[in-house]
Amino acid sequence: MPKRLTVVVSQGQSNNPAKRKLEEDIVASLLFEPGIEVTIVPHLYDLKADGPGIMGLQAITTDFVVISWLYERATRWTLDRNNIRGQEGTTLLVHETDEDEDDLLDDEPADEDKLRVIENRPLPNRLIYCIDLRVSNQVADYVDEVKRIQKEISTQVVQLGGLGAAPSPTPQQLERVANPTNDTALKEGGELEKPAVIEPFRIEEDATRRWYPVIDYSRCTNCMECIDFCLFGVYGVDGAETILVEMPDNCRKGCPACSRVCPENAIIFPQHKTPTIAGSDEVAGGGLKIDLSQLFGKPKEDEKSLDTAVRERDEQLLLAGREAVGEAVGVPKRQAQKDDRAKDELDDLIDAVDDLDI
Repeated sequence: MPKRLTVVVSQGQSNNPAKRKLEEDIVASLLFEPGIEVTIVPHLYDLKADGPGIMGLQAITTDFVVISWLYERATRWTLDRNNIRGQEGTTLLVHETDEDEDDLLDDEPADEDKLRVIENRPLPNRLIYCIDLRVSNQVADYVDEVKRIQKEISTQVVQLGGLGAAPSPTPQQLERVANPTNDTALKEGGELEKPAVIEPFRIEEDATRRWYPVIDYSRCTNCMECIDFCLFGVYGVDGAETILVEMPDNCRKGCPACSRVCPENAIIFPQHKTPTIAGSDEVAGGGLKIDLSQLFGKPKEDEKSLDTAVRERDEQLLLAGREAVGEAVGVPKRQAQKDDRAKDELDDLIDAVDDLDI
């Protein structure tokens, strides 16, 4: 018997007819799948931490799927910042550029000396699957992937049955017990009675568009360069002195400067137009990845990113009626060790590689 699975559909920020139709068609198709419970929420990134949307998601204690208009990594860490955590479920419906990601990462030298924040953060024993609605415009692709996930977790239940305590029922499940629906209501004689209309569980919230950073703790080393660089009071630390986004709504709309200075690419702005800043694992340059830092020191591209970040921060300071500070405040620590020697032939070679259009 398939295990019951909750599927959360996070609606897009706009009322684009094509996007709305894709969402509605996915919901309509999943409603008639046995063992699938569908919950609809506004755009995940816009939900308030104390609003009904996040509280509704926090009430889900079992495995679940989130289908949204965000990159998988952005979805996962947006959930995490709202204390909605679990093990990473493997999704097969991904962007084409993500399919070769593991092969590229295998070629990278391992940073064994760096402790990632996630290593000190135990995760609940449940799976969270994140699917990006931009991967396909075919409803069947999403329905088939959800059915595959349901089969996967049902198989795991059979294999691990009897180990540990059973998870607490979700509010939706309790509601179904109190008010039988399509899979619990029985006619006289034991026949299954199907209601005339099946509706998803919809969480309403007056969500407005927001802009704030999301930290990927699987990459973050707690170096604190973001809190040093940001001058708008966005970042703070918790009781364990771990970096966190303390005042998200202090962030200046459209400014991704802190993500550019992060040495681990751990800061995500899910709504940014650049995929790598928005949470994609896409490799810049269309697939060719050359780690010059391992051969010759810090790559020139990082210096360009710093220049851009300083400019973006100064622009926001001026818009806020404050003075521009340039590189005088919060410049990443690794910049202090930059070599000021005159360029040699090796530097010219690196510059030539940087300028290649690949």
